[in-house]
Amino acid sequence: MALKYEELKHLDHTYLWHPFTQMREWMGEEPCIIERGDGHYLIDVQGNKYLDGVSSLWCNVHGHRKEELDRAITEQLDRIAHSTFLGLSHVPGIELAEKLIQIAPTGLQRVFYSDDGATAVEVALKMAVQYWQLKGETGRTRLASLVEAYHGDTVGSMGVGYSETFHRFHRSLVVPALRLNPPHVFRFFKRMSEEEALRSAIREAEEKLTQEKNSLAALIVEPLMQGAAGMWAQPAAYVKALGEICRKNRILFIADEVATGFGRTGKMFACEHAGVSPDILCVAKGITGGYLPLAATLATEEIFSAFLGEYKDFKTFFHGHTYTGNPLGCAVALASLELFKKEKILERMQPKIDYLKHRLAEDFLPLGHVADVRLWGFMIGIELVEDKESRKCYPTEKRVGHKAILEARKRGVMIRPLGDVIILMPPLTIGEEELKILLDVVLESIKVVTEVR
Repeated sequence: MALKYEELKHLDHTYLWHPFTQMREWMGEEPCIIERGDGHYLIDVQGNKYLDGVSSLWCNVHGHRKEELDRAITEQLDRIAHSTFLGLSHVPGIELAEKLIQIAPTGLQRVFYSDDGATAVEVALKMAVQYWQLKGETGRTRLASLVEAYHGDTVGSMGVGYSETFHRFHRSLVVPALRLNPPHVFRFFKRMSEEEALRSAIREAEEKLTQEKNSLAALIVEPLMQGAAGMWAQPAAYVKALGEICRKNRILFIADEVATGFGRTGKMFACEHAGVSPDILCVAKGITGGYLPLAATLATEEIFSAFLGEYKDFKTFFHGHTYTGNPLGCAVALASLELFKKEKILERMQPKIDYLKHRLAEDFLPLGHVADVRLWGFMIGIELVEDKESRKCYPTEKRVGHKAILEARKRGVMIRPLGDVIILMPPLTIGEEELKILLDVVLESIKVVTEVR
């Protein structure tokens, strides 16, 4: 017999520890307990229905219970659920690797599977550092990244995406990266124009990377949109410039497209907007359509070839996971990529992206407590502030962003903030009417919590 809400709540509060959640606060609230999904909606155990406005943490692509994806998993289950990739291979893992290389930026040739975004980044960082060691340039051990970057919460990824709020207790574990200020730092915090900010950011990157070129193994970047930092957007010209600076200084360029990949920015990969081909590409989240944990780190043949040698040379890349290249994940990823073609996902997104741009500019940006609206494709950040003129933030204890998403939930829309930045990240297949509902509800919710009464 299905457990009732109160019993489930008791068990949750007794046994669970939720990620990125202050559990004292959580245990004092009535939790939303999801039971099932249907299309672009989530349904809780009490029968309430919510539009999934954040794609179940940025990963759902085609909606929930998509027939083709469900079928791909059940058909693979009839064959085998899991087989190791250490010393063996399997059919869906091989087929997916070929498909990934076919759609990836030019020059990438090898696929290394892992389990999630942070592990894809860990693989990339270790791969980059070992590459230079094997090439005899043993001084290249440092890594560079952008200020306010976020690349995951494992130890290596913390180093290139250090956040004082998230990671201060683990500072002793972290190897600090060389940090570059992206354009928004110059624009919003140093009050420069858009053009001046871009020039200043490129100039700083050129100076710092050139100065440290003999010690740097790689620069890692979330191209076009720094997600967890608060949806800070970058001009495509900035990404292009970083790629060129790295190429000139023989520094590996790593694109972390865990969040931006698989259509989120309106193209399959964000790098395409800038015409950049990275040396290493990290993908996860949308790779399986949001169905199962799977990640991949793609590398060039040049990087791969440095690891080749006799067994006794110990050039092997000694890294792996139990569920590396899980067949179920690979099978559903293949089905998801087929849907991109069959349903013309990217083409059908374009008018919806135009609608988002229009509505956000017309209805949201003029609001008295909206400091900024940032958008690339289906990645949107709406920044709420106490004072728009000075960009003065709300006091943390007011929890304005949290209050806004609770208001949206009352109205049947599920979203999640980053502090006081309201994040919208709907499934790529969301319908036009559903998109209107999402924006209407979020607009009303922002007004409710920010207007002076």
